[in-house]
Amino acid sequence: MISISLGPISLPLAPLLLLAAVGLASWLAGRLSGPDHALAAGNAVFGAGVAGLLSARLVHLALHFDLYAAAPLSAIDIRDGGWHGSAGMLAGAAWLAWRGWRSPPLRRPLGGGLLAGVLLWTGGTLALQAPGHDTLPAIDLVALDNAGAITLPQAARQRPVVVNLWASWCGPCRQEMPVLAAAQQREAAIGFLFVNQGETAATVNAYLASQALPLREVLLDARSALGPAVGSRGLPTTLFYDAQGRLVGAHMGVLNAAALEGRLRGLRGSP
Repeated sequence: MISISLGPISLPLAPLLLLAAVGLASWLAGRLSGPDHALAAGNAVFGAGVAGLLSARLVHLALHFDLYAAAPLSAIDIRDGGWHGSAGMLAGAAWLAWRGWRSPPLRRPLGGGLLAGVLLWTGGTLALQAPGHDTLPAIDLVALDNAGAITLPQAARQRPVVVNLWASWCGPCRQEMPVLAAAQQREAAIGFLFVNQGETAATVNAYLASQALPLREVLLDARSALGPAVGSRGLPTTLFYDAQGRLVGAHMGVLNAAALEGRLRGLRGSP
């Protein structure tokens, strides 16, 4: 599952899971430390969360320096999902170890909080990756160019594909569409499937004409069935599948050029 809906708002699950893990770790550390050290324990866990997030972002930027150097302001656009998870976990654990070394009464509470947080994060991540959402779903779609029926695996044609769920009324979809359109024009070996959610062919054609977007492989999902099938409740959602139809990445929200290129590098090397 990628996102959940809270009324009219759709939220990505990964950040919510991280907040829940940090919250549990902070609460448990405070309970285990007793009233005299509860505040210090909670602050230590909060500091570990900040250190982890900062390290995860900086390591990601360093590993993809060439992508972000071309557009420096995109480095602060954390909506792109650019984080190095392992670096973040190591930095957070190191922060807690340092705080425990400096204050022996905090060692046991911080260790217990860290263990609980890691277990929640790991278990939640595995649950979100449950079987059923990890391959191309056989959803019935209609091709915009010829109004012919087609399934998503048929449209993928055994090649790496980027599947974008969008709608013309969706502001973030409109914001990222030129980036995706440009990528489709230059990528020969990777397919881009633009799956419109719930709109008519006339509406989609009118929008593409008004924006002068030369999109190919635009598909209509009249029942908006693809989102629930892949575990996403919000738009835009972008999915990355290798040539075997296996899900290798997913992102809810706006993709900037640097983040998209980072994902495409992985797809280019997929079997």
